Amino acid sequence: MHELSVCQSMLKQIEDIARQHNAIAVTSVRVQIGPLSGVDAELLSHAFPIAVAGTVAEHATLVVETLPIRIRCEQCNTESTASANRLICGNCGDWHTHLVSGDELLLASLELDK
Repeated sequence: MHELSVCQSMLKQIEDIARQHNAIAVTSVRVQIGPLSGVDAELLSHAFPIAVAGTVAEHATLVVETLPIRIRCEQCNTESTASANRLICGNCGDWHTHLVSGDELLLASLELDK
């Protein structure tokens, strides 16, 4: 399960931020995940408590937000939403598109207890 290694990597960032702000605990962690990120939100939620056990984030709540897939069309320059297996323009139907968002995994915010 690579979601555990993702959580462990994210924990390094969380601990650095908590240390920079002299926090005694992290109470909430909010992440944003795109459908094309290669990370399963449910598996990430299950791996999180294992990764943070015994750390400053041990009692933190994980909030996962799923972001939409957004593309920009080369033909008509329109930005629209798309599905994972159908990255075509929602305006003109052209398939010459660029991914704008949907592949990210972001540590969006933390709530710290000082």
